[in-house]
Amino acid sequence: MIQEPVSPETASDTSVEAEATRRDADVAESSRANRGWWDRNADEYQIEHGTFLGDDRFVWGPEGLDEVEAELLGPPEDLKGKDVLEIGAGAAQCSRWLAAQGARPVALDLSHRQLQHALRIGGAFPLVCADAGALPFADGSFDLACSAYGALPFVADPVLVLREVRRVLRPGGRFVFSVTHPIRWAFPDEPGPEGLSVAASYFDRTPYVEQDDEGRAVYVEHHRTVGDRVRDVVAAGFRLVDLVEPEWPAWNSSEWGGWSPLRGNLIPGTAIFVCVRD
Repeated sequence: MIQEPVSPETASDTSVEAEATRRDADVAESSRANRGWWDRNADEYQIEHGTFLGDDRFVWGPEGLDEVEAELLGPPEDLKGKDVLEIGAGAAQCSRWLAAQGARPVALDLSHRQLQHALRIGGAFPLVCADAGALPFADGSFDLACSAYGALPFVADPVLVLREVRRVLRPGGRFVFSVTHPIRWAFPDEPGPEGLSVAASYFDRTPYVEQDDEGRAVYVEHHRTVGDRVRDVVAAGFRLVDLVEPEWPAWNSSEWGGWSPLRGNLIPGTAIFVCVRD
């Protein structure tokens, strides 16, 4: 049961001093660390990015590509009556948009605090707090699944997650997910000119880990090359039908972490994989 959220002003101080490093992190450590990170940082995240995301928009990434225009899940009029699972839903903005099209979404997230923000904004659809690697749904429960920067960048075993998504989809179902574009791993996470020079190997898959003073991970991000992502999709039993690399639009003057107009006009920041369960 998701409880009503307290205000950010009255939330307890849960800041964690972290040291950035590169080391292995398994499935359990990654899940535990990222659940804690998103619970601690959900308030700040929603304050900082809530205006850009809106309450009921379906945005695939910092470039601002909107599902209204992209139609990666299909034409909006075809979504009516469809059962849709949103993975890594955060405050469930995408699910809220899907519901407005007549779909029946379920918003799932690892972070209880993120789902409290979904409850705060409102919406007549289920909120489920669970790990994407162990989806609490029966086989063939959904027509579609989607994930806008949710789960996949943060899990140690993406094939496990993809297989779970395939399991809960009905035959012919589509799964569309967006992640940080793999090429970005080679560049510093900076929006300005300092973020335009290669600083690391694109082929180094060693996870990025932030850890506390006792060496416990408090945030983990995993890198996969483009080829790795394609092989993961195929290994999970999906058919890849499109790979979208959104260009930075002229209207978007926002900076979001390392994403910016400067970088977005030169290198891709987001990769969107469109997969079908045959």
